[in-house]
Amino acid sequence: MDFPTELGILTCLMILAASLWIPFIVGSANLKEGDLPEGAPDGFIRPHNIHLMPDWIARAFRAHMNLLEQAFPFAVLVLIIDRLDGFTALTYWTAIAFFWLRVAHAIGYISGLALMPVRPLIFTAGWVCTLIMAYSVFAAA
Repeated sequence: MDFPTELGILTCLMILAASLWIPFIVGSANLKEGDLPEGAPDGFIRPHNIHLMPDWIARAFRAHMNLLEQAFPFAVLVLIIDRLDGFTALTYWTAIAFFWLRVAHAIGYISGLALMPVRPLIFTAGWVCTLIMAYSVFAAA
């Protein structure tokens, strides 16, 4: 049985989604006394307020949330297209583009290098990939 590229990309995307919490947790776990404002709750007792954390740690949290926001609908659409046996050259290139856009978004967001308007443009391009996959569902039906 052939393993379509789109499913391979989806697998890599899910590995990224399952792993992108690591920068946030590593950053949170390595906070030293004085890194948070006086009276901030212990992160193991109550979740940290990301607004009180160093910028890169807050960005890591948001990068993970942004990935989950886009990965779930994208993944469902890819699985529907697989069920319909509707993979095409369009879905092939869209899956590849989506994955690398999400990698670039995560790196750019966490590092702080993807400033306005780059980060929103990358996020929007990922949304367009999701719309293309939605179109592909209807085209395959």
